[in-house]
Amino acid sequence: MKPADTSLWIRSFHAVPDAKAQLICFPHAGGSATYYRGLSESMASSPVQLVSIQYPGRQDRHREPLIDSISELADCVADVVDSSKTMPTAFFGHSMGATLAFEVARRWERRRAPASALFVSARRAPSVLPPKKVPLDSDVDIMRELHKLGGTDLHIFEDADTRRMLLPVIRNDYRASEFYRYQPGLDVSCPIFALFGDRDPRASRDEIEAWSEHTSESFEARAFPGGHFFLDSHHREVAEMVIGRLFPRGIPK
Repeated sequence: MKPADTSLWIRSFHAVPDAKAQLICFPHAGGSATYYRGLSESMASSPVQLVSIQYPGRQDRHREPLIDSISELADCVADVVDSSKTMPTAFFGHSMGATLAFEVARRWERRRAPASALFVSARRAPSVLPPKKVPLDSDVDIMRELHKLGGTDLHIFEDADTRRMLLPVIRNDYRASEFYRYQPGLDVSCPIFALFGDRDPRASRDEIEAWSEHTSESFEARAFPGGHFFLDSHHREVAEMVIGRLFPRGIPK
């Protein structure tokens, strides 16, 4: 990956000139970097610079081929995000993005540059297999799954051009998640903070608690009111949690 490609992958919505830490965010299946604009706004007055990863094949990268492997995508992102920064850097991933954030964090571990923290949202632990396969054979199957999870206005799919643009991306990412298999070995040596909606049909408390097995450091799980996309309604609370965990002794001067 060429250094010039960094601008394709990383998006920033609110500049924090005197940032004391960086939070790299990973979108969900079918999602894009702009999903984190609201969380970025809630953190804009904090000392944390939020940046978001833009996967290939969507929005301004729609002409690029999709990547259908979590492992391959993690390799690409790990090469783009700089693990040599002196600023503490944490990862935040929602749903599929949580698995991807974990895999990028593992790659940083191999480079002896562990992340300062890993925030995983609305996702079962990597070692927990999904209870059943999500049907992906037809567009109707995909839209039925999106309806179950909430967070997506299905009226947007009434437009044929929108369907042609979005559904292949969603199907690709779901397949990448379906074929992902955790490879036992080096996990992470940073704290893991797991967030989940108390009515999420795809991430139970037990599946969330299993994240504790993937770190040699501390683990914390916190439930929020809501379903799979609880984050949409809790930007401020999540921002406060992230800032508090990154600076447990207070913000440095």
